[in-house]
Order: sequence, then C-alpha cells, then structure tokens
Amino acid sequence: MWETEIQSFGDYLKIERGLSKHSHEAYLRDIQKLATYLAVSPVAIDQVDESHILAFLKDLHSLGIEASTQSRTLSGIRAFFQFLVFDGTLKADPTVHVKNPQMGRKLPDTLSFDEITAILDEADLSSPEGVRNRAMLEFLYGAGLRVSELIGLKREDIYEDQGFIKVRGKGDKERLVPAGRDAFKYLNLYLDSIRPSVPVKKDATHLVFLNRRGSGLSRVMVFLICKDLAAKAGITKVIGPHTFRHSFATHLIEGGADLRAVQEMLGHESILTTEIYTHLDRAYLTQMVQDFHPFSKIDKRL
Repeated sequence: MWETEIQSFGDYLKIERGLSKHSHEAYLRDIQKLATYLAVSPVAIDQVDESHILAFLKDLHSLGIEASTQSRTLSGIRAFFQFLVFDGTLKADPTVHVKNPQMGRKLPDTLSFDEITAILDEADLSSPEGVRNRAMLEFLYGAGLRVSELIGLKREDIYEDQGFIKVRGKGDKERLVPAGRDAFKYLNLYLDSIRPSVPVKKDATHLVFLNRRGSGLSRVMVFLICKDLAAKAGITKVIGPHTFRHSFATHLIEGGADLRAVQEMLGHESILTTEIYTHLDRAYLTQMVQDFHPFSKIDKRL
C-alpha cells in the first residue's frame, strides 16, 4: 500500500534533503506505520483526512507510546504529506491542522564540573584504550559532540592551529566547533603514541578514533566506555555519551554564554531546541537565590 509514494518520498529525503541513513530510515518507518494502520480499512492515500491521522495518534497513545515519540512520528508523517502536496500527488495536506501531542518538557540529566573531572581522571593513561578514551571524552564534553559526530570524526577535520574541529551533524550539515587545549592535548597523545600501532582497516583510515582491531567505534561501545568510567568514578547517575553534551551546554549557559552561540556549537537547527538549557539555568539561579539572597532567608524565618 502506498509503495510508489513512499518510494518517491524516500528518494526525496536521500537526494534533496541529504538526510543520514538513520534519519532516512526513521522517516520511512513512520510512514509505513500509518500505511499499515490504514490498510485495515483500507484507505487510499488521496482519501486520508485529519480524522484518520487523529485516530492513528490515538491508537499510538493507547499502546502506551510516549508523547515525544508520537510527536516525532507525526513529524515524519507531516513531512510525507507536505511532499505529496508539493509533488502534485495531493491537493491538500491532511496533517495541516493536527497539533502535536501535549508533553511535558523533560530536562536532560547533567553532570557537575567535578563529576566530569572525576570521570575523565578514571581513564587509564597507561593503556592504549585509556588514552583513546580520555581523548574521546574530552571532545564529548569539551566540544559538545553527539556520539555519531564523535565516531565519525575524520583526521582532516582537525584544525588545532585554529583551535577548531569540523563536525558533520544531522543531515550531513557541517559546523566548526572550538575545542579546548586539554582536548587537543590528549588527542595528540593518542594520534602520536597510540593510533600508529593500530592495524587500521582500509575503510577506517580516515577516522580519528578506532577500536583495537582498527575499525571505527560503534555507538554502543562509546556508551559502555562512558558507563564504565562513571561507575569507577563513583557516579551513580545513569549517563551516556549524550550526558556530556548536555553538561557542555548547561555549563556554558550557566557561565553566561550567548544562547545563539550555544545553538551554533551544538548544531541545533532551531534555537527552541537550545532553549531547554535556559530552563536548567533558571533552576540553577533559583537555587542560588534561595541559598544566598538575604530576602529568601527572611522569608524562611517568617
């Protein structure tokens, strides 16, 4: 059902939008879910209206699907129908008046500066993997990289003399991100002392970080490294690679960094995504007022 339209949309995402394989597949899965749901009736693609979309979302809700996942699925479906209108296949978009599911805004978990330092210090610099891990975590935190950006970092993307690295983010969009001296320090230690002894596979020669067999690292491997070092540092929070990115952004905002600058460094398409960190900052400021402002102490006595 809808095979031709879905195929055309997939070609559009790949060629025109330049989406990554992961994002491309996610969009198509969302459309296929709707197509499968409406196949029961069945409903032709030019017969789909707002009621069908709302019924589909209601079904997702009844299955216990979180509002955030419902919203992401709706986003994919909306993009599909917008494409069909643009392509001339449909005259109207049935999703145009459908609102995103209501959801609370969940603040991401973060680490304090001391916790970050404790985790970094657990990397065993006497072992090849330890040097590599320290360099990786320095960039996860020091440059706010996504795990996909870290494992995809190429040797030609390093501009140490300028203090920047070139990052390929979502949709293969490139951005320049500053990195600190410690990040480059441990990166050079890894590149000069460790990586030359790794038997590099042909398809991984361009990558910065490799596993001991000379292949690129997986997301799961980076997650396990973060989890292991956090446990060794006595950190009981449930963390992963993205926690370092959240911490990077939070510490910048708390330090007074401009929101637009943080948006650029994180590679967020919309500043609304970055604004979640101002909520963290407000919580921090509120706590500071409660702890140190004289009026708050008067209120407590009353």
